[in-house]
Formats: sequence, C-alpha cells, structure tokens
Amino acid sequence: MSAKSPVIVDLRFHPEQVREGLKNAFPGREVINRADPSSRDRDLSGVDYAVLWKPLDDLFLRAKDLKVLFSGGAGVDHVLQLPGLPDLPLVRFVDHTLTTRMSEWIVMQCLMHLRQHVAYERQRAKKVWAPLTQPEASELTVGIMGMGVLGTDAARKLKIMGFNVVGWSKSKKDIQGVETFAGPELDAFLGKADILVGLLPLTDETRGIFNAGLFSKLRRGGALGAPIFINAGRGGSQVEADLLKALQTGVLKGASLDVFETEPLPSASPFWTMDNLEMTPHSAADSDIRALFAHVERQIERFEAGQALENLVSRDAGY
Repeated sequence: MSAKSPVIVDLRFHPEQVREGLKNAFPGREVINRADPSSRDRDLSGVDYAVLWKPLDDLFLRAKDLKVLFSGGAGVDHVLQLPGLPDLPLVRFVDHTLTTRMSEWIVMQCLMHLRQHVAYERQRAKKVWAPLTQPEASELTVGIMGMGVLGTDAARKLKIMGFNVVGWSKSKKDIQGVETFAGPELDAFLGKADILVGLLPLTDETRGIFNAGLFSKLRRGGALGAPIFINAGRGGSQVEADLLKALQTGVLKGASLDVFETEPLPSASPFWTMDNLEMTPHSAADSDIRALFAHVERQIERFEAGQALENLVSRDAGY
C-alpha cells in the first residue's frame, strides 16, 4: 500500500484554532501547516492536496504536484484571484455547521430590525424610555439574493419565524413555500422586499450590484416605513458610497453588514459611527476548523477511491 500524500494547510486565520484542529485531523497523513514558521521552508514537492485561505505567495511555485485545492471558506473569489493559480479542481467548503451559523446570523438581524432593536439602542444611549410600534414578522417580506445552500436554509428558517420570503438567483430555483425569481426578474423581486438579504458570491456580474439604483427599487411604505439592507455575502458586491448615502437620506431605514469592501474596516470609515447600522467583523459564518478538516478528509477519501469530488467550483461561473 502506497504512503498517503501529505496535506498542505495554508490558512491565514485563527492560527491557534487551526493548530488545535490539526491534532486529530488527517490520520495517517503528514500535515504541513504553513502558519508554523518551522514548516515554511519545507520541500512541498510530491504533495497532492492543499487547504488554503489567503496562502503565502510562494505556495504554487513550490507545490508543483498538487492535484486538488480546498477553499478554507464557503467563498472562493479570493482563491480564483490568486496569482499563478493552477488549473486544478477547486472544492468549496459546504457543511451544516457553516450553513447553520449563517442562517442564525440572518434570522437574528431580521428579528432585530423587526423589533426595532437599532432604534431602541439609540434611545438607550440618550436614556429615553419610549416604546415603539412593532409589526409582526408576517407583515414583512424578506428578499434573499443568492439562493444556494446558504440562502435556501436561511429562507426556510425565516419562514418558520413567520416572515414572508422571496428569493432571487441567477438561474431559477424551485423552493417549497418560497416565491422565486431569476435573472431578468430582478426588479419584480426587489419591489416585494422590505428587507433585502445579500448572499451572493463575488463575480464580475455581482461586483457592485448593491448600489443606489438597486436600493431605490426596494419596496417602500411597508410596515417598517423604509427598507432594510443586510449583507453577509461579499463586501465587493456593495457600493459603500451609495450605501452610506442611502442610510443618511432615508432611502434605507437601516442595515446590517458582516462584509465590507476593505477588511478590516478602516478606522476612518463613517460606518463605525452610524446609529442605524449593525456591524460584525466578517464573522456571520466563521468556518468551524474541525468541520473544515473533516470535510476535506471526506473529499480526499472520495478522490482517492475514484469517486467524484463534491461542491466543485465552476471557474466560468466563479462559484
């Protein structure tokens, strides 16, 4: 029986969690953790697999024998833009833990806007005691742009909470209990949404899609008075100058952002001090390290057994 190929782990996040997660991962295989300074000069020839997120610049120059690449997160735009990216199968991270975390965050944000949490926080800062009118979830429609695994799960959980839900995606999806739109039906979809949720991958088609023109097409006069924008997809999909103006002028009543054009968010950004904005630091669906490594192990087993890899990225589509 031939020796198992080592695995390169080249992740630029949570170094302690990665180190702990590797203690029981990839049994029978050597792991080259490039976050460990002692591993950075290792010979990488003859290694078949790499798990990566913003890897060191020399990875592809030194690991010439790679056969499969694994993204350390659900998004892959950062991988597709890497200099020298070889033409190899690229596998997205899809796991129930990541999906559940994202749905929890989206449901939480929708409920906070529904129950006027942002307005109450403003009142608390001024020591104002003034109950506000609050609609029920059934009086609002949440529109989700991006109806893949994450969007579909979020839609189902929002339905459980009582929200009306509609969805839009590049191609038509059939999801029980959810009215869906596709492609050129975008305007019709936007006109129904009181709360807009962005879960789109970042591609040439989606870059800057959340802009002034799109915000102006959202439903007005609904139970909240003006629409809400929630983005947990990719920061590059939003035009932040347009978003800022929409929040300042009332085109949008409020927003919740987990992603930004530049991360970490620069200290000079006006978003830090806006009182109608909820923010989190790209943590809505942080990758669970143990689940990530278990996912990669399963895919390597499939690959070595001659089975098809799951969740393969289409280079043409960009996701």
